[in-house]
Amino acid sequence: MNKPNQHAVVVTGIGLTASIAAIAVSVSHTQFAQQSHASALTLALLIGMLVGNTVYPKIAAQTYEGVLFSKKTLLQLGIVLYGFRITFQQISQVGWAGMLIDAVVLCSTFFLAYQIGTRVLKLDSKTSILIGAGSAICGSSAILATESVVKADAAKVAVAVSTVVIFGTLAMFIYPLLFQLNHQLGWLVDAQSFGMYTGSTMHDVGQVVAAGMQMDDNTAASAVITKMLRVMMLAPFLVCLSLWWDSKKHQGQADQQCHAKTRITIPWFALLFIALAGINSLHVLPIAVSEFCLRLDTWVLAMATAALGLATHAKAIRQAGVKPLLLAAMMFAYLIVGGALINHLIRAMY
Repeated sequence: MNKPNQHAVVVTGIGLTASIAAIAVSVSHTQFAQQSHASALTLALLIGMLVGNTVYPKIAAQTYEGVLFSKKTLLQLGIVLYGFRITFQQISQVGWAGMLIDAVVLCSTFFLAYQIGTRVLKLDSKTSILIGAGSAICGSSAILATESVVKADAAKVAVAVSTVVIFGTLAMFIYPLLFQLNHQLGWLVDAQSFGMYTGSTMHDVGQVVAAGMQMDDNTAASAVITKMLRVMMLAPFLVCLSLWWDSKKHQGQADQQCHAKTRITIPWFALLFIALAGINSLHVLPIAVSEFCLRLDTWVLAMATAALGLATHAKAIRQAGVKPLLLAAMMFAYLIVGGALINHLIRAMY
């Protein structure tokens, strides 16, 4: 039997991920999906996993290269285009307090996730890093971006995404309740403060928006701005992670006869992410162009997530056990309690 033409395999695989993305995007616009706050990325992952565990094994030889292209290259393109969702002006709106709160929450959450995951729960480094990044920054998007640095396999990424989706969804119900209790407890006092707490500790941008809609307008605005600033920290986080990860990988090479200089891998897409955010901050692009880029970004990320789902097998997720879920639960509890303490202490300084 002749081997499939490589070009045809790439095109067919891309077509498969595009088809799944089209279904996910269409379903995400339905009233049921919007009421359930099911994003296109979440739906693409679920549909991809369904196809990946049923039909895909039979057609993998004819589609693999295209699916791999979607999972790697299109993912990086999607992270770059995500810069069109950010402006530098958002930094000034939350001030130095908001920046410091986001930075402390990000660093402490990721540090704890890695230490608890690897030392206490005995999880592998990559799973701990992925769950830590998803909890610390912006949920599924951060996990997908981090995967490009640590090169984790699809099962680990799917497990990490699943845990973040579970607790991020739970947060959409918990935070509005905390907002109501806030009036009685006087914990964070004003609407802006509670908004900063929400934006600095909830997982995903969409989840922050959904929770904010159940609060007042001032709280929602503050939450979204703080969250977008936290998202913007994804780029420097990826650069730092890349430097640390490369040094960690080469620690065991000291016994070689000669020390070859280690080539540090800087994630180019993180730097382009910052560049596009800078362009977006100048407001020089026509509205139609900006809206097109945002729609394209949704599609590209949906295709990348669909490819991830196709490469994920249920057996691998079952083998991961309850430890990843437990780590995500511990980080969720830390974000709620520890995040509130960080917000309180830092705001007391300003």
